[in-house]
Amino acid sequence: MARKLVIKITAGADAPERCSQAFTVAAVAVASGVQVSLWLTGESAWFALPGRAAEFELPHAAPLPDLLDAVLAGGSVTLCTQCAARRGITQDDVVEGVRIAGAQVFVSEAVEDGVQALVY
Repeated sequence: MARKLVIKITAGADAPERCSQAFTVAAVAVASGVQVSLWLTGESAWFALPGRAAEFELPHAAPLPDLLDAVLAGGSVTLCTQCAARRGITQDDVVEGVRIAGAQVFVSEAVEDGVQALVY
């Protein structure tokens, strides 16, 4: 059975270290061959929009656009339905490869056998 990691990011520019840590863990997991499902919730929802990851800066951290690209290339990225709606974000607005889905999908992924779920 393949290893799988479901990571929910609840922080964005409001908590940059926590946000960066989540993206870093997701990208490193993908590079290590782990199946990754990354969920953007709360303030991290903004990173589903083109160009928004490039606005994020944190000294001594990998560039957020590179981390997001790595996860998109080897894993999946999902924007929370309610978080998107609260911010007026639609499927037409998001970076290619990002889907919008709700809590039911998150829960179904998180409770699969062999899954480790992390929340940042």
